[in-house]
Amino acid sequence: MSVQSAEQVRNTSKTVADASLTEGLVKLIRGKPIAQADLDAAAMFTLDAIANILAGRNSEPGKVMLNWARSKGASNVAPDADRMAFLMGGLCHILETDDLHRESVVHPGCVVVPAAWALGEERYVSGRALLQSVLHGFEATTRVGMAVGAAHYRIWHNTATCGPYGSAMAAAALLGLTDEQTVDALGNAGSQSAGLWQFLETGAMTKHLHAGHAAEAGLKAAELAAFGFSGPPRILEGEKGFFRAACPDAVPSAVLADPDAPWQLLRTSIKPWPSCRHTHPAIDAAEELRVRLGACGEDAIRTIEVGTYQAALDVCDRPVATSDYEAKFSLQHAVAAALLYPKVDFAAFGAEARTRCAALALRVRIAAEEPYRSTYPRAWGSQVRVMLADGTELAAARTNAKGDPEAPLSSDDMVAKARMLLVHGGVREPERIIDGVLRLAANGALPELSLL
Repeated sequence: MSVQSAEQVRNTSKTVADASLTEGLVKLIRGKPIAQADLDAAAMFTLDAIANILAGRNSEPGKVMLNWARSKGASNVAPDADRMAFLMGGLCHILETDDLHRESVVHPGCVVVPAAWALGEERYVSGRALLQSVLHGFEATTRVGMAVGAAHYRIWHNTATCGPYGSAMAAAALLGLTDEQTVDALGNAGSQSAGLWQFLETGAMTKHLHAGHAAEAGLKAAELAAFGFSGPPRILEGEKGFFRAACPDAVPSAVLADPDAPWQLLRTSIKPWPSCRHTHPAIDAAEELRVRLGACGEDAIRTIEVGTYQAALDVCDRPVATSDYEAKFSLQHAVAAALLYPKVDFAAFGAEARTRCAALALRVRIAAEEPYRSTYPRAWGSQVRVMLADGTELAAARTNAKGDPEAPLSSDDMVAKARMLLVHGGVREPERIIDGVLRLAANGALPELSLL
């Protein structure tokens, strides 16, 4: 009698009804057609992530991570893909200018692109193969994220917990894993899901660790699967799986819902401002009010009211910001900065700006209001109302923020953003990086980044 492998036993004993959510997710993703327009979009999102990675080096946490990476080996030896994915993931998430998928509340680019790029660079993959893996990774992490439920986000950081599924799916594509091996990879990636919001109390650097770990965990799980390392197929819906452990109001059916929808990468938003995405609809509205206020000075403003959704309050209700990072997670500071400064850029969250905005920020009152409370997370909206000392009231509202699919940045805007980030990161030839990444859609080779 011949001895069957574990994979053969699985295949012969399983019925369609027995298929796990993870198995269904793998088949859904691998069955989706990819058009040239999808590859073009994936190249643009890859450029955004790469620009964020290189810009993240010019920050205190980025310098810490680079010093750590340089301490791990000889300078003339390239780090392995796992460690490079960790470093790139952490750097990508530092400046708060990376992408955001609203329905899942996941930043897919800072997890998926680092894993795909690190592995792709190591294996000299083609541009199209890399972009296909990015589409697969975005799809996996956001579909899991759309199923976790609202309660999960109050304690857990979705990018950290859902990210490993995306990095594993992207790596599986580049490694040529079978469907069964990919299920193993996703199972072991999901078993490493972690990432808590506790760091917000002190502004610790932990959030960057979340993205780096998620990128590395999925990549490592996929590499192990290639060698036959098995994983739990019901990591999502199992009795001791992810949903049961960390998602009290999970919606498991969301993982496989609407399989013929466009790629979720196309439903992902690009950030125009360097702060938490929850602040962006209010920044957008406040910038309109700044123009309408004209020559009115700060002293003419009596109070400011911001209507938004509950998650924005949970993460960004911070009347006093004592650091750049706290300011990026402060609706009060963000609105004050948008009213006082002609441009909300990196400097708008620095020490000088915090001093300038402090008094006005204390006049900002925020509350969860309709319709924003009910439409979240499908739409991230906000209204800003400014009451002047003479009794005049001005208001501006946004159903969606600038950079959302409904209010997208143009290709020129996205390239300009990437150029700004690359210059901020000290890149000497930003056009080489921009052109090289965008050429991936035409099957160009990966451009050298010289990260370290």
